[in-house]
Amino acid sequence: MKKKIMSIFGTRPEAIKMAPVVKELENRDEFESVVVITAQQREMLDQVLEVFEIIPDYDLDIMQPNQTLSELTSRVLVKLDPILAKEQPDVILVHGDTTTSFVASLGAFYHQISIGHVEAGLRTWDKYAPFPEEMNRQMTDCLSDLYFAPTELSKKNLLTSNIKEEKIIVTGNTVVDALSETTLHGFNHPVMEEMNPASKKVLLTCHRRENFGEPMKQIFTSVIEMVKKYKELEVIYPVHPNPNVKAQATEMFKNIERIHLVEPMDVIDFHNCMKESYFIMSDSGGIQEEAPSLGKPVLVLREVTERPEGLETGILKLVGTKTETILAAVDELMTNKEYYQSLTKQDNPYGDGQASKRIADALGDYLKK
Repeated sequence: MKKKIMSIFGTRPEAIKMAPVVKELENRDEFESVVVITAQQREMLDQVLEVFEIIPDYDLDIMQPNQTLSELTSRVLVKLDPILAKEQPDVILVHGDTTTSFVASLGAFYHQISIGHVEAGLRTWDKYAPFPEEMNRQMTDCLSDLYFAPTELSKKNLLTSNIKEEKIIVTGNTVVDALSETTLHGFNHPVMEEMNPASKKVLLTCHRRENFGEPMKQIFTSVIEMVKKYKELEVIYPVHPNPNVKAQATEMFKNIERIHLVEPMDVIDFHNCMKESYFIMSDSGGIQEEAPSLGKPVLVLREVTERPEGLETGILKLVGTKTETILAAVDELMTNKEYYQSLTKQDNPYGDGQASKRIADALGDYLKK
């Protein structure tokens, strides 16, 4: 009899990283794959599902304008409960550090269903940084039965948290698996028509809750000063739909030359935009894992990161949110050619593109016991 694996996710980054796992499960005869989406991010999630040709079995459609974390949490738990009761999967899979992942794990626990945590073990050890992600992943790990750690450091973090070693499988990060499918084509986005073909492109993303307000103002100020100083740079900024981000970005970047605000890109456009960039400025977690595979330096617009492996290679640089610090890091990338080239030749510490196969193998072994 086939073993039923239910994958539950709700955001664009989760979908990108879970898509290779879902496809691997679908290709194995021993599994029945069931996909549940919460649609914590509606439009951005749908783009990824279309690209990877994933049709959800259940869509909770919980997205509400300006929803609070409490509202999001309660809606996911209530809507997921009857699905878990009906399907009774052998294992649920959740990913990373979203509210969807934590609440789905809590729901599975209430139904005494085994939980597999993809991208387990990341830590800053500061419960408010990033917020709410740090506690989402810690609480998910508390509830899980199988831990798919992307790196040896993630495994070490889990062991520090008294997780038994036999429950931990180091897999690499599934986003590296996804990149092998998405970066097959060049970047042909309409924004290219507005840009000088000879320019050096900088990809900017900025959307985290802890950066709302003054930190985001400082980040955006640094971007404006950067393009004023370096005429060869042009910035592409896919603006997150959150009203807190969109309003500030629209106001501060209004009529600034060589800063191009665009709608959120689908995953193929986004990964190929990364590939075409000279460097990246981001407060995202996933980009820190993706960029090393493409040889692109990242200025991490955060005070702490749960992905220190990239910091050790140098291809990631933690620059915080202060304008002066960010601009100093930009200057180093722009004026020190030898330094820049040394960064682009680093191997990706986050995986080799085989993570999904390792996860499926481990699930098979677990369910035979």
